[in-house]
Amino acid sequence: MSTARYRAFVAVANQGSLSAAARSLNLSQPTISAQISALEQRSEVELFYRRGYRMSLSPAGEQLLPIAQKILALDAEAEFFLRDSGQLNQGTLNLGAVGPFHVIEMVAAHRLRHPGIQVAIRMGNSKQVLADLERYATDIGVLAGLHDSPGLEALLYACHPIILFAHKDHPLARHDSVPIARLQGVEMLRREAGSTTQAAMDATLQAAGVHTPCALEVGSREALREAVAHGLGLGAVSEAEFIPDPRFKPIRIDGDPASTSTYLHFVRERRASLLIQSFLQALGMAQQEAS
Repeated sequence: MSTARYRAFVAVANQGSLSAAARSLNLSQPTISAQISALEQRSEVELFYRRGYRMSLSPAGEQLLPIAQKILALDAEAEFFLRDSGQLNQGTLNLGAVGPFHVIEMVAAHRLRHPGIQVAIRMGNSKQVLADLERYATDIGVLAGLHDSPGLEALLYACHPIILFAHKDHPLARHDSVPIARLQGVEMLRREAGSTTQAAMDATLQAAGVHTPCALEVGSREALREAVAHGLGLGAVSEAEFIPDPRFKPIRIDGDPASTSTYLHFVRERRASLLIQSFLQALGMAQQEAS
């Protein structure tokens, strides 16, 4: 069966209508409609529910979607290999990431070895990054922490200690480093539920028997920085993500008891992909195994 039908099916599933799918593929609406009709007639299965101009996946369509996405990903990879003779002179590598830290330096390392390969980065939270991997929308996901998901493989990229940072007028700002016990009773800012950094910091404080009142819960690194800048409390961040600022004083925790890890995740059955291998090799990670 032609992959054009699967491409039309995936486009309608993602866009929610024939007209939007047609625009995304630069095709006419009748062409997209004909592809969907041919797919349904051949399989004798209703793939979409029609509600006016809107189209939503039926249960059968929901089951077909990840299969169709996989077919398109493999088709694109085969075309890329045959066109390029395996030399990695062209093509697109799709990355997913929860933030710009690490992923930009990874892209820089990859482009030094493969300047002809285009790189696209999709930002999102951990759940979105993992979902994009599983539906073959991205090739590699860069995530803080190890996510145990069926069908995915993970490689450790880097570990970084968590440090504190305070407004320059904060009582702790005169210290370069403090013992974990010194944080007892100190008001700290919290990241949102699901933050890997916050989870690691919470575990460290709990293990040490230290209680820190919550000054404010914030939903992003940018909000955390602004809250610290306004003297609302002490912040905690991965050392790799700390951006020097004259308003702030970075403070280490003695012994670096809390840390975060950055992992690269990808679909296990795609490990042999030329694009994925090119990225791992550029980072010197091709032979690593997940812990």
